Amino acid sequence: MTLPRLKPSPIPPISPTPEYLADDTLLAVYADTKAVLQVPWMGVVTMAFAHYPAFYATLWGGLREIAGSREFVDACASLRVKAEEQTARWPARDIGPDLRSLGYGDREVQEIRHQIEIFSHGNMPYLLIATAARLLLEDREIGTGRPPTPFPDRHGPSPRDRLVLIEPHHADAPTQALYGDIRETLGLPFVNTDYRALARWPSYFHLAWQDLRPQIATEAYGHALDAVHRHSVALVQGLPNPGAISSESLREAAAQEGNPEQILAVVQLFQWLLPGLVVNVAHFDRQLGR
Repeated sequence: MTLPRLKPSPIPPISPTPEYLADDTLLAVYADTKAVLQVPWMGVVTMAFAHYPAFYATLWGGLREIAGSREFVDACASLRVKAEEQTARWPARDIGPDLRSLGYGDREVQEIRHQIEIFSHGNMPYLLIATAARLLLEDREIGTGRPPTPFPDRHGPSPRDRLVLIEPHHADAPTQALYGDIRETLGLPFVNTDYRALARWPSYFHLAWQDLRPQIATEAYGHALDAVHRHSVALVQGLPNPGAISSESLREAAAQEGNPEQILAVVQLFQWLLPGLVVNVAHFDRQLGR
């Protein structure tokens, strides 16, 4: 099935509800999402989807068993391999010597690596969820009829991991300027969680972004995003789905919110941007020696 990458125009407004502003009911949904996906943060994508309660209840309710399956975990691993294979097609600067010259010790570099590992693992389920949502809203069924195989083990980072985010209003002038450059270069109205977490080490993140930035306009980078996108579509189509969620049920839930066109545009936006985020994090990983 062909599903082109599609950036909606105009970009729709997004209204993610952060965890600290969520009521008890929404917090319970967030906690369940994080527990099943085995991630220590609620992605902007799912917080934006949760702004539409009926829509997200249907989406997550239909995907929850699938997301806890061995097939889903394997799909996430396959998607990560695809991203890493694609980023290997262009050079990544080893920024380790520069970090050491700035005074970074081994412990600090290891902390940065650990943060990158959290996103290298956790961005994959969010991309698959966004891809499933887009397919369903665009009247395309997903998955196969077979039942999922439960995955009983731990595959994600420790649930005790916490992200320290440098929000724009926390940042100094150079970091704010860097955030502005990220938004302009990527064509986005916001700065993703990954970048706000890595900006906890401003001098590191400046080096990392300046090395990545020239690649974003290259043909190889565009091919990488397309490859990750196509792979995510193929993986979602191959997941088990014994009738728990259908195009009709999700489209009806979106209609209940009163603005299904806006919901579709929000879903399309995240399904468009997440391959880039996955590829960028894979590049950051290579800069530190992987």
